[in-house]
Amino acid sequence: MGPEVQELEEKLAEYVGVKHAITCANGTDALTLALMALEVGEGDAVFVPTFTFFASAETVAYAKATPVFVDSDEATFNICPIDLEKRIQAVIAEGKLKLKAIMAVDLFGLPANYPEIQKIADKYDLKIIEDSAQGFGGEIHTDGKCKRAGSFGNIATTSFFPAKPLGCYGDGGAIFTDNDEYAEIIKSYRVHGKGTDKYDNVRIGMNSRLDTIQAAILLEKLAEFPQELINRNKVADKYEAELGEKFDTPKVPEAYVSSWAQYTLVSDNRHDAMVEYKEQGVPTMIYYGTCMHQQTAFKYLGYKEGAFPIAEYLAKSVFSLPMHGYMRGVGGG
Repeated sequence: MGPEVQELEEKLAEYVGVKHAITCANGTDALTLALMALEVGEGDAVFVPTFTFFASAETVAYAKATPVFVDSDEATFNICPIDLEKRIQAVIAEGKLKLKAIMAVDLFGLPANYPEIQKIADKYDLKIIEDSAQGFGGEIHTDGKCKRAGSFGNIATTSFFPAKPLGCYGDGGAIFTDNDEYAEIIKSYRVHGKGTDKYDNVRIGMNSRLDTIQAAILLEKLAEFPQELINRNKVADKYEAELGEKFDTPKVPEAYVSSWAQYTLVSDNRHDAMVEYKEQGVPTMIYYGTCMHQQTAFKYLGYKEGAFPIAEYLAKSVFSLPMHGYMRGVGGG
């Protein structure tokens, strides 16, 4: 919490285009703090994509709320608005849980479909948490305006884990919001629930401060980040030109910009393709081979195989190639 932390928060808020950026220890804590600020708890339903990293749903369960999983959009890999509304209606019909929030995830660098998600949230009186851990730097252009990842919904979060688009040299995270009340309560929660006096704790909080050395690193990396994004998009264009006929390559919808956290291909012969790349000395990785509803920790929710056909297909078929802003032949490198 040294001076570099405050400087970073100011520059992050300016970059994203929000009033408040509050740093914390990691991206998982950022989600937890967002849920705490929205008073998510037992008996609440939070709608989460099943095709995502475990932390998205883990934090909901940790808050004693119920994650309600949602299928993916086949073209973007992100949460499907059509299936989202079906899952909301199913929860209403069952009558056991209170509708609370939608946690959308900006998977692989691409912001989720927030124009449609916002319509659904307004219709059913739901809050929106944007998990922009992978989407930081992504954009949506609508009505002549550009909105960056981290500025959607009521509260947004990100991670600075080294594998993310803007990464530090360890763990780090941040929360973004335009809501003054949310910002103040999150600042309290991240430091043991303190009040105006350091030794007067007015609520039960947590210890989730960003290390000053990580803030110093992120300040330097944030300055270079716009050029890195340009280079990443050049890499994506090169991949598309070379691989577009061989694989199902990722597509960026019109008016969207991806920050390309990962470059993810879809193949019915994933194993053979990965072996072929390995033989050429090219590393590959699977994000993600198991959906949330298939995880052992969430068996208690009672989902069956086939409940999320698109997400289950993606889990069996996706693999990612190297992606960063310093690849040879791009941006003068």
